[in-house]
Amino acid sequence: MKFSLFVHMERYRADQTHAELFDELEQLVRIAEEGGMETAWIGEHHGMEFTIAPNPLINIAYLASKTSRIRLGTGTVIAPFWHPIRLAGEAALTDIATGGRLDLGVARGAYAFEYERMMPGLDAWTAGQRMREMVPVLKKLWAGDYAHEGTFWQFPKTTSVPKPMGSEIPLWLAARDPNSHAFAVEHGCNVQVTPLASGDEEVESLMDRFNAGCAQHPDVPRPQVMLLMHTYVAADEADTTQADHELSRFYCYFGAWFKNQRPIENGLIQELSDAEMAEMTMYAPETVHRNLVIGQPDEVIARLKNYEAMGYDQYSFWIDSLMPFERKKASLERFIRDVMPAFS
Repeated sequence: MKFSLFVHMERYRADQTHAELFDELEQLVRIAEEGGMETAWIGEHHGMEFTIAPNPLINIAYLASKTSRIRLGTGTVIAPFWHPIRLAGEAALTDIATGGRLDLGVARGAYAFEYERMMPGLDAWTAGQRMREMVPVLKKLWAGDYAHEGTFWQFPKTTSVPKPMGSEIPLWLAARDPNSHAFAVEHGCNVQVTPLASGDEEVESLMDRFNAGCAQHPDVPRPQVMLLMHTYVAADEADTTQADHELSRFYCYFGAWFKNQRPIENGLIQELSDAEMAEMTMYAPETVHRNLVIGQPDEVIARLKNYEAMGYDQYSFWIDSLMPFERKKASLERFIRDVMPAFS
């Protein structure tokens, strides 16, 4: 099982500057490369200081000049916000900038907040249909001239300019429901899955859905499947407890953004009180501890060995947490030093 880093700039205080956050992003990716991680992933988001990445291809092109080996992936671009010709060409140019190190993750998007602002009236089902129309179009544009008459996009004979360094860019689809897994396998795409804070039953269920999708298309080579989970490698028991509370807070804010009912000013959501967070029992510290990967190295290794046995090809260390940078950095360094060698 390979390891990767899933990371965003995240701003939770008005006195933090975006320049500081950008520098911290670079530091984390360079640590990941030096530590032997396979890929660094950055997703697309708009108007949210909680997750800052209006175009992850810009981050990736910059990071390509600061790294030499690690692959750089969009985890993910939001398909309905892009025209296929634009995404094909910009991804290909980014692939050239990285020296052929780009992985292109694509998703339908998750936040109603973004749908309302980027494409008013869009719902999750339609966003998913747009993603499904886009995926085969990208491959055809990278291959040569192609004219398209679809439900959402129509254009005369066109090709991607430029072309990727290879024949095409590895595509990854964010999948949850069984049909999405089957679609990804059918179209030769790798799969990203996340249980969020639902625990190991969901981790196993997601693998079952992936295997079922593979079984539906036995003529297609098995793609890779990546598990994305919030992870914290602690120095001791007290550090573990602190991380439980910090990631509980993170998920309370994630839930508030997802519900899309709370006032937002200058990209910052209205602060949650301790009482409001206490009411979100599904994100209580003890629940978060059980359902995320939080603990000292031996505990983390045991959890990850279980995921490796399930068949996951890649485990992505999701570092977003609203924690201070030094705590993120220390956890990542412990993961590289004390956890990854158990899988070499």
